[in-house]
Amino acid sequence: MNIVVIGTGYVGLVTGVALAEIGHDVCCVDIDAFKVAQLKKSISPIYEPGIEELIEKNINAGRLTFSTDLKAAVTDSSIVYLAVGTPQKQDGSANLEYIEEAAMNIAQSISQDTVVVVKSTVPVGTNRYLKKFIQNKTPYKISIVSNPEFLREGVAVKDVFHGDRIVLGADDDIALEQLEAVNQGFQIPIFKTGLESAEMIKYASNAFLATKISFINEIANICEKVGGDIREVSAGMGMDHRIGSSFLQAGIGYGGSCFPKDTLALNQIAKNSGYDFKLIQSVIQANKAQQLKLVKVLKSHYNSDLKGKQIALLGVAFKPETDDIREAASEVIIKELLWCGAKISIYDPVAAANMKAVFGEEIHVAETIEEVLYQADAALVVTEWDEIKKIKLEEFSSQMKHPLVLDGRLVFDKDQMKKAGISYYSIGTGELQLNEPVYI
Repeated sequence: MNIVVIGTGYVGLVTGVALAEIGHDVCCVDIDAFKVAQLKKSISPIYEPGIEELIEKNINAGRLTFSTDLKAAVTDSSIVYLAVGTPQKQDGSANLEYIEEAAMNIAQSISQDTVVVVKSTVPVGTNRYLKKFIQNKTPYKISIVSNPEFLREGVAVKDVFHGDRIVLGADDDIALEQLEAVNQGFQIPIFKTGLESAEMIKYASNAFLATKISFINEIANICEKVGGDIREVSAGMGMDHRIGSSFLQAGIGYGGSCFPKDTLALNQIAKNSGYDFKLIQSVIQANKAQQLKLVKVLKSHYNSDLKGKQIALLGVAFKPETDDIREAASEVIIKELLWCGAKISIYDPVAAANMKAVFGEEIHVAETIEEVLYQADAALVVTEWDEIKKIKLEEFSSQMKHPLVLDGRLVFDKDQMKKAGISYYSIGTGELQLNEPVYI
């Protein structure tokens, strides 16, 4: 089947490549000529393990092409996927400017009845609005199918082929049947709903997972006060099949392109409908506070005087296996530390350049873990990259001015840190354990 995908960002590119991999002829369209030129060379604009190999494979097989010309792309296609960004407005609602622009381009380009498949995360009611928006501008019949994505950055290639379900929402049974046929090659259960239900499934799923994260972080904070160990508590909770172990890893909060945006958007959707969604508001506030947890501990350790202190950040991406720093705790931490007068050095295997683009000369980018730790007064574990998990404990003692490690991702074992003579704190496992004098 001939398919067009508009947008070669995270969702659009992974979707297009995956559809080509299961046998469809796919043309991915983007207005960014440089990005398209790079993609034609199998160079991905996003960091995602495995994506470039699939791009090259399907280009060579003749199933995948890239273009800036939407009108030419849709000539032989009656199915168009819409996967453009819906960034967050200041009030938390979704900005539909780009999706409306793409919808206008669809109306002006198509030359036959078309099914528009919306992959973009949009507020409830948007798909129905888009159908009217496009239909009013073209003589051809428009059908809309909501097909929300559930991809996790860093493992998106795995998720697209091994997902739990594919959600298809529409009021048009024929369009639903067409999309069911398109997706049969994934061999993943297909769940068919109405338009509004499909839109809500996306927001509700991400908001629920964000709630689990904020909940376990709040439990971790209580554990510190009562003497529990959050790792043991999480493990014990996760053994209950009603709860499950996923998203029960305590830390310094959630980030990225989905959870922060989708929780705020869902809260705004609730407000617009006249409902006061107190639970999701608490989730959002708890996450904001948790992102500064390590800074709070560090301030307490140094009696609130961080001026001139050399602080090393181990990892800045919001999670491992991605270069994404959107809504990452690291950015919040760096801003606060700079405001306190600290000197910041960061290390991240792929995301450091993105953070440097935000802060410029205010921060130092280290090329190695040894460099970032050298003469540091404290090291903050922010992202649990494998390279960081594998740090030999003697590196902290030999490189740092003061071997003080604040672990925001529970990477290290507190008993081993104690044996190594390293002052150590990890979220939800107790107070900062000191193993040497503090030099102010």
